[in-house]
Amino acid sequence: MPEINEFGQQVNDRVPDWQGAQLLRRVALNGHFCRLEPLDAARHAGDLFDAYASGDDSDWTWLASSKPESLDDTVRWLTGKVMDDALVPYAVICLQTERAVGIVSYMAIDQSMGTVEIGHVTWSRKMKATPLGTEAVWLLLKNGFANGYRRMEWKCDSMNLASRRAAERLGFSWEGRLRNKIVRKGRTRDSDILSIINDEWSDRDAVLRCWLAASNFDEQGRQRQPLAAFR
Repeated sequence: MPEINEFGQQVNDRVPDWQGAQLLRRVALNGHFCRLEPLDAARHAGDLFDAYASGDDSDWTWLASSKPESLDDTVRWLTGKVMDDALVPYAVICLQTERAVGIVSYMAIDQSMGTVEIGHVTWSRKMKATPLGTEAVWLLLKNGFANGYRRMEWKCDSMNLASRRAAERLGFSWEGRLRNKIVRKGRTRDSDILSIINDEWSDRDAVLRCWLAASNFDEQGRQRQPLAAFR
């Protein structure tokens, strides 16, 4: 609870024995519908080039990257992420096909403050109408909080309403908008910021676990009840 200090000022909650969060390592995270594998350009490029070919350029409007035009382009794009020590990048592997269908990363990692962002979210249309995206983010959230992070962030272009709604569906709370934050693809971008903090995670986790339960999906992989039904 907030306190009044010796100067008569209101100060916020103490964080007893805080020594920072743990290092987020590039290790596999296993779910029921998908597996997050540490991104490997050579191993995953073919699958991802094929997966992204199922969509078109409209899938990339608000992303920093553009749709890879060739397998070589895909390898170069993925290699940039693999070689970036500031990222912990993953390929999303569909367990039904054992093929990569999207990528996602931890980024903006601050161990000392216990904050990390889920970013570089690049789903293919092969993930549409499946539980893969939800489970992939749940695996990252679960792993982040298990490693002592206090705050998990999601940022998106303010025009990308689908991304903001997806984050809110998963339990992220909208915090505000950073105006004129960056210039992307020749256009200004305002960034919307959302988060889940550690005090909220138990409730968010319970909801996501209920929705992801095998019993909530029929033989065709369709949900029986929407996520909102478990809140």
